[in-house]
Amino acid sequence: MFSRHLATLGGEQSGHVIMTEYATTGDGILTGLHLVAEMARTGKTLAELAAIMTVFPQVLVNVRDVNHSALAENDGVAAAVAIAESELGDTGRVLLRPSGTEPMVRVMVEAESQEIADAHAHALAEIVRVELSL
Repeated sequence: MFSRHLATLGGEQSGHVIMTEYATTGDGILTGLHLVAEMARTGKTLAELAAIMTVFPQVLVNVRDVNHSALAENDGVAAAVAIAESELGDTGRVLLRPSGTEPMVRVMVEAESQEIADAHAHALAEIVRVELSL
């Protein structure tokens, strides 16, 4: 997890890599240059560098036709997220993000198993649907 290690590197399944020390958005050229520099510095292959990372199953559910602008202020959704985060502990994470262009909330859950990720993502999506329905 980022906060535990004070990391400044983030990424997502789409391939975006964000290095907050250099940019606030994903930049493929920047990412590629840093990756090649690290390979040169360590003398390791990409496979060797990637071997230290644990990849958890990730589920993304798009909840459409909801009041996405009310997400941050909804106590029911906040409580459900807190419960899910508590149950996942250090073995997963939850991210709810309102769309910037349409009435939709993206619910993403990572967990140590596909079944756990699916269960939490779909449960949270249903709460978002009920709480924020238009």
